[in-house]
Amino acid sequence: MNKPLTAKDFATDQEVRWCPGCGDYAILKCVQKTLADVQADPDQTVFVSGIGCSSRFPYYMNAYGFHTIHGRAPTFATGLKIANPDLDVWIVTGDGDGLSIGGNHLLHVLRRNVDVQVLLFNNEIYGLTKGQYSPTSRPGTRSPSTPAGSIDQPVSPGAFALGAGARFIARGVDTDAKNLSPVLASAREFKGAAFVEIFQNCIVYNKDVFEDFTNKKQAKETQLHVQHGQPLLFANGTKGLKLNTATLTLEIVDVGDNHTPQSEILVHDETNRGIAQMLLTLPKEGFPMPLGVIYRAPATSFDDAFWSHHPTQGKRTGKVADALRKGSVWKKD
Repeated sequence: MNKPLTAKDFATDQEVRWCPGCGDYAILKCVQKTLADVQADPDQTVFVSGIGCSSRFPYYMNAYGFHTIHGRAPTFATGLKIANPDLDVWIVTGDGDGLSIGGNHLLHVLRRNVDVQVLLFNNEIYGLTKGQYSPTSRPGTRSPSTPAGSIDQPVSPGAFALGAGARFIARGVDTDAKNLSPVLASAREFKGAAFVEIFQNCIVYNKDVFEDFTNKKQAKETQLHVQHGQPLLFANGTKGLKLNTATLTLEIVDVGDNHTPQSEILVHDETNRGIAQMLLTLPKEGFPMPLGVIYRAPATSFDDAFWSHHPTQGKRTGKVADALRKGSVWKKD
């Protein structure tokens, strides 16, 4: 009988080369642990990346991997999934790689609902190229490319994914393996494009940019861990989000005796696109950060739809070597 896989079974002998203290280390460990927990098959698992700090990920996973072209990981991943639907395909990208040069490619893998997991490491900066501002950088960010401070309005990765038609959207924090691991497992289980934004600390160029909600001492007050069918409560249940029906916006209220009854707190419905929209666009100032599975609405995946109309139904009818030696296979009717 084979022994159950452990996180070590998904680690390679390659030296992990990120800056000391980089949040990518924590994400790597969490992914390895999650795959071991669900007993994933390394021989059926593929990690695809583009260019950037996060894109070194495939080297450190004991699975198949492709370190591809800047922003084009979704394209390669789509081809892989169509060619072999049985593969468990993961895309690892960053806010620059995925939302700048790769924005168009990311949009299409999401709208098509290709059965892949997209892990977008968001550190709100370009790390590999030495700290230029990225599509998610906040206004006022000082960097080599914005010495006077960025004047751009940032992209919200989650709102982008929702607008692109993603059917699964979640958020997590790099160092919070307790809550991130179940999110990754849920993403893997989802049949379709699963988009997970992971807030990742760049220790060198944008240190502690998420400290306002990742600080563990304040996390209960600044983080909202959503669960399907449960009220949107935080701060040990003493505060919650209530829907203002006049403005169709969320507002923070105190909960309990002499305050708003819990029955008036909005209940999270991960299948409700409207609730997802409100949670993904909550103002950063004054509101907790929604984390967990924010939206999940299953639909037919692109690869299932593709093969359902194909005469072979995805079954192999020959060998690649034979096809290569056959010459031209096109015949005029």
